[in-house]
Amino acid sequence: MRAAVLHSPQPAADGPLDLIERPDPEPGPDEVLVAVETCAVCRTDLQLCEGDLEPQLLPIVPGHQVVGTVVGLGADVESGGSGVAMMVGDRVGIAWIASACGACRHCRRGYENLCDEGRNTGWHRDGGFAPLVTARAGFVVPLPPGFDPVGAAPLLCGGAIGLRSLRVSGIEPGGRLGLYGFGASATCAIQIAVHRGCEVYVCTRSEAERQRALELGAVWAGGYGDLPPERLDAAVTFAPAGSVVVDALRAVDKGGVVAINAIHLDGIPAFDYSLLWGERQLRSVANVTRADVAELVGLAAALPIITRTEVFPLEAANEALARLAAGQVSGAAVLQIG
Repeated sequence: MRAAVLHSPQPAADGPLDLIERPDPEPGPDEVLVAVETCAVCRTDLQLCEGDLEPQLLPIVPGHQVVGTVVGLGADVESGGSGVAMMVGDRVGIAWIASACGACRHCRRGYENLCDEGRNTGWHRDGGFAPLVTARAGFVVPLPPGFDPVGAAPLLCGGAIGLRSLRVSGIEPGGRLGLYGFGASATCAIQIAVHRGCEVYVCTRSEAERQRALELGAVWAGGYGDLPPERLDAAVTFAPAGSVVVDALRAVDKGGVVAINAIHLDGIPAFDYSLLWGERQLRSVANVTRADVAELVGLAAALPIITRTEVFPLEAANEALARLAAGQVSGAAVLQIG
């Protein structure tokens, strides 16, 4: 198969991915083989390819927002010994969480995203920038019939972590919520928040993104550094810039929470303690669980959640990364593979 492979991190503008021939992967006993239809490009993929996120395996095929069809079963899955009911022809999604131990204290209390033995798709094991990918059968997510493969791909990370970010922020229905940054994840989060009756205030650098936020139900949209007209009950920061965290702290009311949705941040500038005082909280959002992904898929089908995408062929994976790095992607970049 022909796959986009990272051998050594470098700037996106220099084309870090090599399009090369690789042997077709074969599923292990508890795995499935999935023919990839689409794979959305996440900012985490960009951070891995540029070296902001330390590689855990090289060479590696990035990509962790995969929509595809099961075309092969490992021996234990086929025999039923894995305990996972999966059949060839099932339509599935593969997300960032690739495995967890299931036995540690984090896993036992429902926080498998915090498992020290956890592994991630496209970081610890090959991902979906390729026509075929293997995945642990217990960690793929069944997709409803009729899901558009292009529109569904960004839901599997951006959508799911957007949902988890809302939960971590503690925002309640009808509350005042700030979203800082307005990429693929925030686009999903605002639709959930508006559905729950929240007043949403968006800060982002792009005038086009501000307009899109208003179209999706925001009551106000401004730039970074602008103070929303109302004190916020909670805020979620999506931009990988620490200065935005300080902006959000400045905007939340006493007792409010700022949830940081980022796996990599450039550092938080020093700020006056008065911004944190008053029982304000800073919390990080650490990846997603399988339950988050399954819940988001159900919500997306019921609401529905609409994603905005730009489609690229696999051969243009480097172009997609470069445009994402330059802030030139409207919504989510999606690789059309199968």
